[in-house]
Amino acid sequence: MIDPHGPDRADPAARAAWLRATLARHAHAYYVLDDPTIPDADYDRLYRELEQIEAADPALATADSPTRRVGAAPLGQFAPVRHSVPMLSLGNGFSDADVIAFDRRVAQALGEDAPEYAAELKFDGLAINLRYEDGLLVEAATRGDGATGENVTANIRTVQAIPLRLHTPNPPKLLDIRGEVLMFKGDFARMNARQREAGAKEFANPRNAAAGNLRQLDSRITAQRTLRFFAYGIGALEGAPMPPSHTALLDWYGELGVAVCAERAAVRGAQGLLAFFRDIGLRRVALPYEIDGVVYKVNQLAQQARMGFVSRAPRFAIAHKFPAQEATTLVQEIGVQVGRTGAITPVARLAAVTVGGVSVTNATLHNEDEVRRKDIRIGDTVIVRRAGDVIPEVVAFVPELRPADAREFVMPASCPVCGSPIVRGEDEAVARCAGGWVKCAAQRKGGLLHFVSRRAMDIEGLGEQLVDQLVERNLINTAADIYRLGFVALAELDRMADKSAQNVLAAIEKSKSTSLARFVYALGIRHVGEATAKALARHFGNLDALLQADEAALLEVADVGPVVARSILEFLNDALNLELIAQLRALGLAWPETAADRIASALQGKTFVLTGTLPNLSRDDAAALIEAAGGKVAGSVSKKTSYVVAGSDAGSKLAKAEALGVTIIDEMQLKRLLEE
Repeated sequence: MIDPHGPDRADPAARAAWLRATLARHAHAYYVLDDPTIPDADYDRLYRELEQIEAADPALATADSPTRRVGAAPLGQFAPVRHSVPMLSLGNGFSDADVIAFDRRVAQALGEDAPEYAAELKFDGLAINLRYEDGLLVEAATRGDGATGENVTANIRTVQAIPLRLHTPNPPKLLDIRGEVLMFKGDFARMNARQREAGAKEFANPRNAAAGNLRQLDSRITAQRTLRFFAYGIGALEGAPMPPSHTALLDWYGELGVAVCAERAAVRGAQGLLAFFRDIGLRRVALPYEIDGVVYKVNQLAQQARMGFVSRAPRFAIAHKFPAQEATTLVQEIGVQVGRTGAITPVARLAAVTVGGVSVTNATLHNEDEVRRKDIRIGDTVIVRRAGDVIPEVVAFVPELRPADAREFVMPASCPVCGSPIVRGEDEAVARCAGGWVKCAAQRKGGLLHFVSRRAMDIEGLGEQLVDQLVERNLINTAADIYRLGFVALAELDRMADKSAQNVLAAIEKSKSTSLARFVYALGIRHVGEATAKALARHFGNLDALLQADEAALLEVADVGPVVARSILEFLNDALNLELIAQLRALGLAWPETAADRIASALQGKTFVLTGTLPNLSRDDAAALIEAAGGKVAGSVSKKTSYVVAGSDAGSKLAKAEALGVTIIDEMQLKRLLEE
């Protein structure tokens, strides 16, 4: 079950802020780390609640809301790729009533009694965009956050199911094929057998195996594993007519030598959709791959275009998910884990049980109140539910099987990592270790990993294993210590050669030149995500103004409410945090600082679209400069676009800008705008 003890629902602003932070955390774990922390069903329930709050009061819908985006940001291990057409996710349906309501909305929008749909499977793998130019595979990227993904071209080239060249003498000039990389059940079993024989760690399920193998830095490892691919969508297309329907699109892909799944059908109306769902449900276990539902799309592409999109998903499609799967097992112990912010999470240690084809040994219990509400005790037989994820939930205990010696969980008084007191705020559901970065190694490691992450200081090479060694050897205790590291200390670490140490030092030096928004985000202030950090940077313009702000000044920032304001003040009133900031500045971390009134007026209200390769700036750097000056960066061109910033090899966005009469500028003109 989900944590029901967030901020009171009577305070929609606080509740929405808590939901955004909670959903963002779980989305990062699922999409970026491939290590889900809650079942799909819980995430979907939280997401629907946030949708309802924002629908009731649109002013509460912030730019960084999970309802405005897909997933989360890509890992720093691979070069970023900006999708020319955003890779959106789908809305979810969980019951016949949800599907009937979807069909009713489509029928009303199209003016048809029984619209035609393409029905297909929802694979449990990793979404990929394959870019073909003149028929040749030139780039492959993960979904990432929907706008920017990870470049995994080298690994994709090893997947036999994906053609390196399209099977046609007249290929389109440009074609983006969207689909799913997955691992079949048989291939998964054989790979794990090899892992066991080699004494290596086994993968938890086929989805994590596919994602992990595709993200190998050494593509030779990927080549040793059998990955598959099914196409299911399209992004950009140039130099060929768009097929009239989704069915025709997949048929065309088949002709091009691209794998498409045979388990699909064209049906009409809600009854056709539900009949397809039930048929697949009966045959699901016998399928050679894992699925967690089916997908329905309006079949005619012209009708799809008429229906359009909401901010996060298309109106013309929906994913119909299968019910969660359940099993019973024994609670052998209840322990706790310590998070980056000191949050203490009770975790049920379970006797191994297979749920939906996955062996489960741990389940989060969220917080102390949740353990009490469900009355879960050590020794209980419990019902474990899994809804397409490796991380399960404990639904309830089985009363008739409770032993006489079942023990209640007792929240420890001190942190199991550092021994500091565990405290719980008056209005908070989560208990926390009071040790902070200074005393608690778990918080220190988590905070340092956040600090060096791609969207923060972007220090490539400082991954989890390296940070673990640095903390355990007492080489770094705060973020400032990163900038004091020397070559000898790094080169002496396990698995670190001289060249690797030099590369890490170069990345550390490079990170000193950053932006105020990145720096604020990297500090790890509770409730301050990437979008809030950008809003603070835009509003205050320089760090000193932010450091001197009181609650009233913070509440003037569009993305800051009372809860976030109090969290920022609590952080900035801590002498250790202020000392850390001073040390980082003294060590050379710097960024452009301007007066707040200039920041508010420079590009306020202007919308930019970036396309092609700029001569000196990466797209992320250009976007950061625009946002720091008050502008917005969009992923697609429309009549509302103020400027299109075009570099070399600009594609369809440039052509659309020309057709709409949008002002087109280059990098030099962008810099001139920023200077003015």
